[in-house]
Amino acid sequence: MLDKYIVPLIKPVLANGAKALHAKNISADQVTLCGFLIGMAAVPAVAFGYTTLALVFLALNRMADGLDGELARLSGSTDAGSFLDITLDFIFYAAFPLGFALLDPANNAVIAAVLIASFVGTGASFLAFASQAEKHDIKSQHFSHKGLYYLDGLAEGTETIICFVLMCLFPANFALIAGIFATICVLTAINRVYSGYTTLGD
Repeated sequence: MLDKYIVPLIKPVLANGAKALHAKNISADQVTLCGFLIGMAAVPAVAFGYTTLALVFLALNRMADGLDGELARLSGSTDAGSFLDITLDFIFYAAFPLGFALLDPANNAVIAAVLIASFVGTGASFLAFASQAEKHDIKSQHFSHKGLYYLDGLAEGTETIICFVLMCLFPANFALIAGIFATICVLTAINRVYSGYTTLGD
């Protein structure tokens, strides 16, 4: 919901960073992989109670995710790069709540499982429509720069990161934050399934 407003604001900053990396012959795929590994380090950091450190890893992961897209536009985006980017993003999103389940299994494990399941709904509806949009040459109005069709909704990248930040800042309230966001994700998945089905039906 917020991505179409946030992305244009941060693109100029990311573009400058990408130009500096491009000058050093650093590829978009290298940044994608590095960012993914840093992001995944947040899971054990949370599990051992270092939520502030996890927040730093989260910030670096998201910075890398923005930089790799800008780098790809400088050097020429590829299908392989787009595939790697979206796949590793979804793995990271699903893995992040796992750290809180490991931190406090008694209170967090069930709601973490519910949240991860809701991510499957948003992710599956997103990717399934993207594959069909490609076949029918349907373009995204707000995210034409994306490698895949970006089907928006209540829970997008910005909202997910806000949720993760709140979890790191207030780990004792993980269950409440996760429960609220899981509900938003379920509503997003329902909307995407309906919108995708009717769009392709037309």
